[in-house]
Amino acid sequence: MEFQAFDISRIPSGEKRLDWLEVASRADGGTWRLPLLYVGGASDGPILVVTGAVHGDEYEGVEAIPRIYEKVEPDVLHGTLAMVPVCNMPAYEAGTRNSPIDGLNLARVFPGDAHGTITRRIAYWLTHKLIKHAGFFIDLHSAGVESNIPTMIGYRHSEDELGQKARAAAHAFGAPVMWGHPPPGTSGRSISTATEFGVPWLYTESPGGGRAAPGDVACYIDGVLNVMKHLGMIPGEPHPQSTTHHLVGDGDLDVVISAPAAGSFRPHVELLDEVSVGRRLGVVENLFGQVVDEVTADRDGIVILLRRLPQVNVGDGLAQITGKYPGD
Repeated sequence: MEFQAFDISRIPSGEKRLDWLEVASRADGGTWRLPLLYVGGASDGPILVVTGAVHGDEYEGVEAIPRIYEKVEPDVLHGTLAMVPVCNMPAYEAGTRNSPIDGLNLARVFPGDAHGTITRRIAYWLTHKLIKHAGFFIDLHSAGVESNIPTMIGYRHSEDELGQKARAAAHAFGAPVMWGHPPPGTSGRSISTATEFGVPWLYTESPGGGRAAPGDVACYIDGVLNVMKHLGMIPGEPHPQSTTHHLVGDGDLDVVISAPAAGSFRPHVELLDEVSVGRRLGVVENLFGQVVDEVTADRDGIVILLRRLPQVNVGDGLAQITGKYPGD
């Protein structure tokens, strides 16, 4: 069906279905479309929207969402579950972070434009047909190919109602790392547009690397089901895995410590290491193995991101440091 004709409020109760949402025409005469998996519960309850592959090289959500769908039956569901395992279909087909069609990062163009290029159109319809109608929203990301990030659950870190709902759901989700983001946050993200519509949200990250590690997929599956239990959508109590690190920072992974020179990056720290300002995080070497520059910490905190690919050009992102949760 055409995405603009979809109405999440009209998903029939007691129905479980797979469908395609058409976004725009393709040059080959076909249609850009997104897969939709939804379950209409036999009784009333919240609308939960879950998305994956906002970046085309993130595969954990793509694998987790169909398995979540398999585990949820209409007769025990209170409310509606609607999931899109691949949001950025042009980038997913190319195996790239951003769209090869218009070069845009889907995670920076929300709430989109109904008359824009393909990335902006996808963002628009995801916003206006799914996210704005949700009672809760979960966006499943990972580090993709270039970077490395620990498996984590991100949430809005604030004392208002949205923040309190998000933090409680993050605890229920259960991931090795919890990362709270104080408002206002980065604009253009799916979660920032959820905030604008008053929708509480979570998002995930994990190491990625061009694959979907079974442990991370299992974390995402269990986490979403735990949140559904927390929201009273399915029977049972959440059984989250233990959290080892609780961190707080702005969460903008586009603002990172960048490469001062071209060459090969050799990290001298690991993810979740605690560092102080000025500590050497790694070096950039030339093709003779000689150090041409060093990379140092720009603040005190915890290493939350490291570049995975050794080859770097000047200005490529290498690392990010974030803070501890206050009181930890």
